[in-house]
Amino acid sequence: MAHHKSSKKRIRQDAKKRDLNRYYKKSARTAIKKLKEMENKKEAETFLTKVISKIDRLSKKNQIHENKAANLKSKLTRFVNSLS
Repeated sequence: MAHHKSSKKRIRQDAKKRDLNRYYKKSARTAIKKLKEMENKKEAETFLTKVISKIDRLSKKNQIHENKAANLKSKLTRFVNSLS
């Protein structure tokens, strides 16, 4: 257990950050799943921009690797383009 005031504060801050990071990562994953279930091309195209924005934010904060972000965006874009 931490004894210093600053280390107790750091533990509190880390817990908050961990919760927020989990939330952002999970919401991006559910958005990706939701996009993959879509069948209407017009709706999927508008939703794709929101999903790409979420992926870019995760990549910017180093929560996912930039290459993984690029691969996800590429695959999702190909999926939306293949819809008819």
